[in-house]
Amino acid sequence: MRRRASYLLPVLCCVLLAATSLRAQTDENVARLQCAGGADAHPGADVVVVYDSTDVDVQDSGLSYVHMHKLTKILTEKGARDMRHVIFDYDPLSAAVEVLRVRIYRKDGSVETVPLNEVRDYAAPARAIYWGARQKMAPVGWLEPGDAVETLVFRKGFTYALLRDEDDDSRFVPPMKGHFYEIVEFWSSVPVMEKSYRVLVPENKPLQYEVYNGEVSSYIHFHPRFQHRVNVQMNPSAKQHPTDADDLHPTSGMYTREGKITYCWYKRNITPLERERDMVAPSDVATKLLMSTSPDWYAKATWFHGVNEDFGSFAVTPEVQEMTDKLLEGVTDELEKISVLNHWVAEEIRYSGISMGEGEGYTLHTGKMTFADRCGVCKDKAGMLVTMLRAAGFESYPAMTMAGSRIDRIPADQFNHSVTVVKRASGDWMLLDPTWIPGVREMWSSAEQQQEYLLGIPGGADVMTTPISPADNHYWRAKNTSQLFPDGTLTGTVTMVAEGQSDALMRRAFTRSGRSGWQDVYSRMLAEAYPGAEITRQNIADIYDLSKPFKVTLEYRIPNFARMAGDRVVFTPLMMSNPFGDYFHAPELSTNTGMDSRMYGFRQRCSRVVMLEDELTLPAAMQAVVMPKDKNIKGDAASFSADIKLVGNTLHFSAKHRMEKRMYEAGDWPVFRSALVARKELSESPIILSK
Repeated sequence: MRRRASYLLPVLCCVLLAATSLRAQTDENVARLQCAGGADAHPGADVVVVYDSTDVDVQDSGLSYVHMHKLTKILTEKGARDMRHVIFDYDPLSAAVEVLRVRIYRKDGSVETVPLNEVRDYAAPARAIYWGARQKMAPVGWLEPGDAVETLVFRKGFTYALLRDEDDDSRFVPPMKGHFYEIVEFWSSVPVMEKSYRVLVPENKPLQYEVYNGEVSSYIHFHPRFQHRVNVQMNPSAKQHPTDADDLHPTSGMYTREGKITYCWYKRNITPLERERDMVAPSDVATKLLMSTSPDWYAKATWFHGVNEDFGSFAVTPEVQEMTDKLLEGVTDELEKISVLNHWVAEEIRYSGISMGEGEGYTLHTGKMTFADRCGVCKDKAGMLVTMLRAAGFESYPAMTMAGSRIDRIPADQFNHSVTVVKRASGDWMLLDPTWIPGVREMWSSAEQQQEYLLGIPGGADVMTTPISPADNHYWRAKNTSQLFPDGTLTGTVTMVAEGQSDALMRRAFTRSGRSGWQDVYSRMLAEAYPGAEITRQNIADIYDLSKPFKVTLEYRIPNFARMAGDRVVFTPLMMSNPFGDYFHAPELSTNTGMDSRMYGFRQRCSRVVMLEDELTLPAAMQAVVMPKDKNIKGDAASFSADIKLVGNTLHFSAKHRMEKRMYEAGDWPVFRSALVARKELSESPIILSK
């Protein structure tokens, strides 16, 4: 009995220590919740995050063990509904997630623990990409304003899927083995009272980091040993999890061990990011932290090149060679060869990502696999094009880019898209993107202008930025020749021609809907602006013929187009009224011009120029009673000019609206807005003529 008691004593001490630590933490959480205040202290917010603490232990392999500890207070009924379950996303190919604790702090002071056996693990909802992503959900249940939810979650691994290996832990090692990189957002859509991020990195792995778009407090500990304040060493082996005595908590010191350096960043009183319509990506303007042990982008590019060449991603098979030769039969021009292969991959390899085992993440699937399956995501389409270009004798490699936001100097994982690069006979590199050009005459989508990219070429490369595509490359031109009859009926012919991204948008007005509705696209649009209008004849170019700019010719009849009041005629010229003003023909018109100024940069779909002409023959010679003034707004970012004149019995209207780039600075807004407002105002400006 004495031996048994002696054996149980250490176990009993650990249990008591854990219970003591849990009570202390509970008391501290209660105190923090009281200080957090209620809905009055956080106007407009449904919840407030009391603390959000992340602790990371990086191994020599680059594998990381992560503890995420969060306390959220409910402020409104909506917040209560939204928090009735908490979800944690992960990909089993590259990460393991375990929910360690979910506790509910009731406003009456009681504390409830959600049984961990109620946590559910299920396939994550997916669309277009089916890589086996999963979610773990903890059912919190009924909540009320004033309640709070605490979660403690352990994660091993990272967020991209990679090559699976026999060793169970190897699949959690990041793509650049031995390196660690991270992006930490110190901004939020809800108020956060305190957010901290701490990481232990082996001292033989220099960590470079930089804070962008704001300030974050930080410290570094070089001490080889640092005792946790409850004097319990956490086991980071991922085979065990810390007891309550080992909790990592926002106000505690970060555990460490000999040979590692502790880095910590923290920020208090984070207010919700104030968003603006059409603004650039939040990560371009909100506070964020980037860190990486990789020395520079050259190292990342060199690695990206090597990992795919070693994997054999672009090996040319007899089947691929046969198809390439068939497609290029009789083609001698270099650029035409590239175009044929680029558009074949764009149109014939469907965008649909399925889990194919080996080759996820940064390692591109083999051309053999993609050619056989005829489907894949951006990296598969890019890899298929590299393979076919090599089969045609070109030097070609994959490249990485970030669609939608900026890539900064620190070589963290800032990519979400893969494209292709080919070397021309001139020695120049040419970017190609088969993912973004189905139904597009371009070979590189100009919707990706002013976007950073990294070439996976031998010897590596630095991050570069795609240039601005001139607005004239993306024109939309509409000309109307019409006649107004004494009863107010207008008949005429409208011809619309588009190029570049404007061309692509017009085609999508058809390809995004069923073929059976194609004949009604313009009749619906015209009738919406002018009830009773009808298309009497139309000629729509072949939607799939990319050999020339897209062209549409419409003959129409619009009863009651003009109001006839005695000897006066009131109307707005057809082209001046922007009747074809939907997203596919005039995406700029949906831009909110209600703001006098902007805090952030903003973006449009693409640089673009709109040219409008209207020649209207009147029933008799008339004189102007009310005529809108000509417009002439000039600027480097945008411009608008319009000319309206009456010559005999013919009214002439012409306008040109230029938008010079895709990504704009906040300082570009005044002239951009003025040009757009002028165009919109004209569309609502009636002309009054008298006989």
